Amino acid sequence: MTATPPTIAFIVPCYNEEAVLPHTLARLITDIDSLVAGQNIAAASYILLVDDGSHDRTWSLIEEASQAHPGRVQGLKLSRNVGHQNALLAGLLTQIGKADATISLDADLQDDVSIIARMIEHFRRDPAEIVFAVRKERSSDSLFKRGTAGLYYRILNWLGADIIPHHADFRLMSDRALRALSQYGEVHVFLRGLVMQLGYKTAVVEFERLPRLHGETKYTLQKMLRLAIDGITSLSVRPIRLIALLGVILFFIFLGMSVWVFWTWLAGHTVQGWTSVMLLFLLIAAFQTFALAVIGEYVGKIYFEAKSRPRYIVEKETGTKSDNG
Repeated sequence: MTATPPTIAFIVPCYNEEAVLPHTLARLITDIDSLVAGQNIAAASYILLVDDGSHDRTWSLIEEASQAHPGRVQGLKLSRNVGHQNALLAGLLTQIGKADATISLDADLQDDVSIIARMIEHFRRDPAEIVFAVRKERSSDSLFKRGTAGLYYRILNWLGADIIPHHADFRLMSDRALRALSQYGEVHVFLRGLVMQLGYKTAVVEFERLPRLHGETKYTLQKMLRLAIDGITSLSVRPIRLIALLGVILFFIFLGMSVWVFWTWLAGHTVQGWTSVMLLFLLIAAFQTFALAVIGEYVGKIYFEAKSRPRYIVEKETGTKSDNG
C-alpha cells in the first residue's frame, strides 16, 4: 500500500446537464471531503467537469462551482460536441502528470460513488493500475436493453474482443495507465476496449446502478447503436473475415448449381423452380448489401483515421492553473 493518500482527479463528462449538475456536485464534494477526512485520498484531490459542447447553462454552472470551490472543482470546455468517449478522453489525457490517478464517472451519478473507497483501496493495496466498476445485474433496465446488452457482449466475445461485460466508463486509472493510453491515437475511440489492451494489472469492484437523479439520459438508441458499432469495428476485423468466408461458401453453392443446371440442360430437360431461384437471388443481394455496409464502415474509419483530425479542442478552462477564462 502507498504510504501517503493519492491525489485523485474525478473526471465527469457533461452534455446539457444543467438539471442534474448542482445535485451531482453537492454529492461528489461531500464524498470527496469524507474520503479526505478518512485519509483515503489527498486533500488536493479535485473534480474536473468536461463540458462537451453543451447548449444550456452547463458551462456557466461549472464556472460558478469552480469559483465557489476553488481547488476542488475545475472545468474544461470543449469547442464543440465531440461525443461522450472523446469528451471523457479529453478529461483523462489533460490530467496526465497532475494526479496519481483518475476516476471517471457519469454526471447523472447512476454510478454508485459509495464504492470509490474500495476502488482506491485496490489502487493503493494491490496495487492495481486500473480498477473497473462492474454492474452486478441489470434489473433496473428495460427488458429490451437487458436483452440487447447481453447479446452485444456475447457478440464482442465471439469476435475475439477483450472486454469486461457490464462495465461502462466508471473506472480508476493510474497516471501510468493514462500515459500508456495517450499512445493510442485513433480518432474513433472505444475506451472500454482500449483500456483492456493496456495490459496492466487490473481489479474489479461490483456495484448496483442507481436511478438517475434528474433529467433524462443523453444516450439515445441511435447513440447506443453508434457506440456498439464503434466497439465492434474498433476491436476486431473478424466481421470482414466472416464476409470473406460467406463469399467463398456462396461461390461454391453457385458453382454447384451451375453444374447442375448445365447437366440438366444437356440431358434435354427444362430447368424448373424460378421461385426458388429468385429467393436465392434476393438472399444473395441482401448479403451483398450487408457486406458492402460492413466494409464501408471500416473504410469510413480508415478515411477519418488517415486525416488525423484532432479528437477534441479545448476552448477554455476554469479553476485550473492554466485558466484563461
